[in-house]
Amino acid sequence: MTHPKSIAVLPFVNMSPGKENDYLCDGITEEIIHALAKIEQLKVTSRTSSFYFKGQNRPLAEIGRELDVANLLEGSLRVSGDRLRITAQLIQVSDDSHFWSESWDRKLEDIFAIQDEISLRIADKLREHFGHLDIADQLVQAPTGKVEAYRYYLQGKSLFNKWNPEHANQAIGYFEKALQIDPGLIDAHTGLADAYSFLAVAGFAPRELAWKKAMESMQRATEIDPRNAVLNYLLANQAFFTEADFAGAMRFGQQAIASKPTYAEGHQFLAFLFMLKDDLKKAEEHLSYARSIDPLNPETKFYQAYFLYRSHSLDQAEVLLEQLLEANDKNLPALITLIYVLLKSGAFERAERLIFGSPAEGIMPDEKLGLACLLWVMQGAAEKYPALLDELEGNASRDTSFQAHAYLFLVYAALNEDKKAFSVLEKLFKHRSSVLLLAFGDPLAAPLRHNLEYEDYEKRIYLLSNPSIRAVKRNSAVLDEAEATEYLRILEGFMETESPFLDPSLSLRSLANQLEMHPNQLSWLLNEKLGKNFNTYINGFRVAHFKKLLTDSGNANISLIGLAYESGFNSKTVFNTVFKKETGLTPKEFQKNRH
Repeated sequence: MTHPKSIAVLPFVNMSPGKENDYLCDGITEEIIHALAKIEQLKVTSRTSSFYFKGQNRPLAEIGRELDVANLLEGSLRVSGDRLRITAQLIQVSDDSHFWSESWDRKLEDIFAIQDEISLRIADKLREHFGHLDIADQLVQAPTGKVEAYRYYLQGKSLFNKWNPEHANQAIGYFEKALQIDPGLIDAHTGLADAYSFLAVAGFAPRELAWKKAMESMQRATEIDPRNAVLNYLLANQAFFTEADFAGAMRFGQQAIASKPTYAEGHQFLAFLFMLKDDLKKAEEHLSYARSIDPLNPETKFYQAYFLYRSHSLDQAEVLLEQLLEANDKNLPALITLIYVLLKSGAFERAERLIFGSPAEGIMPDEKLGLACLLWVMQGAAEKYPALLDELEGNASRDTSFQAHAYLFLVYAALNEDKKAFSVLEKLFKHRSSVLLLAFGDPLAAPLRHNLEYEDYEKRIYLLSNPSIRAVKRNSAVLDEAEATEYLRILEGFMETESPFLDPSLSLRSLANQLEMHPNQLSWLLNEKLGKNFNTYINGFRVAHFKKLLTDSGNANISLIGLAYESGFNSKTVFNTVFKKETGLTPKEFQKNRH
């Protein structure tokens, strides 16, 4: 049954003359999706599945059923000079009724405020209609103070989402323009990293150079926010596919969804890692969540098919993989996995047709050689595979022939040549081969599992530390007694050692961020446990610091207001008012009474 508190935000329609503002429509749509996804009790369809319907004139009820949501948001955007006109309306799928609509006329420079306003209004209306939701005071944080940088970023992202080398290279140019205006725009750094890693993995750029540029962008993003969800997802992929570091990939993947629990790609990747580790229960948990919010993403369907293969549901896996190839016959992961399924199920004739009938630009030479050798070995064709095995062994003798390494490992497993298989597997550690890492636990390597050495390799490959994963800050304000005591200890220590009150611009939100607390929690802690609001609490430290400065003879030539400014006050009136309230005296009276 469709959950009543569920929504899909359909791509906003560009009502401006021409298509040059399509990227802005997409950007506003995505930001609203991200904002609503922050509401814990609300199920929000992810971007990929929502954008599946862009440009399609499908009945809303049909879209709602396909996405399994109770509500849809439609919107439009018209840009005229520096002005935006945005309209939005909510539709209840069950009866196709429009139960809210609104329009906004704003300046382009107010784009972040209007995105936040729309998101909050949508959330309020959903709450009014369908029951309680915990809604933060602000759902959209401005990623930059420079709107022009944001526009360049959105243009780059719109191009990159086309997933081809030409547009990826164009996207890189826009991301770089955005960073020229605002070097602190983390989304542009992760955009560059994503684009360069795509070009590297897909072979559209020199691999080492592209990965180097991707890592440089990831490093800059790490300096801005090491917990950023997209950054950690990219780091997880980099750890796995370039370092064959399973533990590192798992750590970064877990941080990605700790920072953004609704991150579909993060859940997909964690599901993949748990599949490799044969923890199918946890894999299913992450995969199930990804399916619930991103059901139309081909990657979601591929991971589901791969899960079925790893759990030996071969018939079901075959059906899904055939569907993926029918939709895109160049889907190489689906093609290779289908061949694996056919080999595992003994459908050798079909596997042979796919191996030898695939276009030349599809399967790589070493992979085709390895698949052919594996086919003849598993089929028992003793007259066919020896020559292929010799060739495969020759290719695998080169340190960089990772595909040959992986298939030689699987062939030796099929031949029950355990010692030789494990000898090849050592190259996983020596050369950081992610291809061998994928092959190790594959169902085609099952004959090795009876060997006691297999368990030793499992421990080496999947050895996981227990790092402290920083979870997303909770919205709940209330702390239990133990939490309150611990946070008070942290707060008092931080105030004593770091003196954050000396910053005149200090706010409750910024202090909470430094303490890694939710602002609601810090406010609750100050009011309920200390009986003070934020201003009273901070100004108490400032007054105490002022008194300390006043007793220092080295400050004798500095005026009272000068000492007040050095104590964190930024207003003479506020200082005098606070000081009188704290001490019962004016600053001058206090100074005289000291002598």
